[in-house]
Amino acid sequence: MAAKRPDLPPGALAPREAVLRMRPYSPPTAGRLGKLRLDFNENTVGASGHVIRRLREALDQGLLPVYPEYGDPREALARHFKVTSDSFLLTNGTDEAIQVLINTYIDDDDVVLTLSPSYAMYRFYAELAGARVEEVPYRAGNLAFPLEELLERITDSTRAVLIANPNNPTGTGTTRANLEKILTRASRAAVLIDEAYFEFFGVTMLPLLEDYPNLFVSRTFSKVYGLAAMRVGCLFSQSENVEFLHKAQSPYSVNTLAAVAAAAAVEDTAFVERYVAESLAARELLYVGLERLGIPYFKSQANFVLFQAGDRAIPIRDELRRRGVLVRDRSYELPGCVRVTTGTREQARRFLEELERIWNS
Repeated sequence: MAAKRPDLPPGALAPREAVLRMRPYSPPTAGRLGKLRLDFNENTVGASGHVIRRLREALDQGLLPVYPEYGDPREALARHFKVTSDSFLLTNGTDEAIQVLINTYIDDDDVVLTLSPSYAMYRFYAELAGARVEEVPYRAGNLAFPLEELLERITDSTRAVLIANPNNPTGTGTTRANLEKILTRASRAAVLIDEAYFEFFGVTMLPLLEDYPNLFVSRTFSKVYGLAAMRVGCLFSQSENVEFLHKAQSPYSVNTLAAVAAAAAVEDTAFVERYVAESLAARELLYVGLERLGIPYFKSQANFVLFQAGDRAIPIRDELRRRGVLVRDRSYELPGCVRVTTGTREQARRFLEELERIWNS
């Protein structure tokens, strides 16, 4: 059914039907500087010093007037991810990876299967392409991965399956064996495994790229690497698929400094290991603190924890913000739920101290 046309001034252009049907996505990104940022699952301590030094060197080399060249960064990333340099794209964050995948494989009215709740950009780009989005909910009660339910929904008409592993906002992760079952069932569909939170989980499908021609894996540098402002990621698949993906991508969508930063970030493995260890320790502190306050929560495989604040979810979010601590309300899709990034142990303690004052007031 066609969407209702908006009231427009005479002579104004109306958008496509797909755009009319879409819900706008407006993340609350303003006014965050100077606060404790536990709302977007970013690295909360900053990027590696090695990255900063490489960026300064790149600026000194006068690269700004020149269109990007990706040869050296691609080689560095291929070595790090243990893939060939023709089996991935550099992308403008995971968002562009999703967009390029959809643009390459999805037509009007094609069926795209996602889980719910999950990353909003899956639906965003699928709907923008005119696809029919079908959602499989995470299991009620414990938000477990709905493997059997998902397998039942895959048909010959399914053209894409988009899965975050671990998932945002639930923190749910699943096994490689389960994902292989999905790849086998959905053999006629593009299956994207979004591994934005891989470093905190440890399960990856990258070693299986050559086993499944319908497998696509995305990685981002916006989380553990602390490069969210750079907007850089990777989309992996078999080289034959990557050739098609290249055709659907703008030739210079990743800027030079982002490519340099990504290549430098993967070199500093000690920085990543330290931050992951700190974040996982902070996650345990959050579990203990929430239990002490009697606040229900969901175990997570990522660098955030979803907890249940009931009808106090939005007031708690707002009061924490007033105190300089940012968390993300998710009650619009999971009633009463709030998501908090783990950050460091010191940051987790500060969050719990402020939450306790609010909770007991």
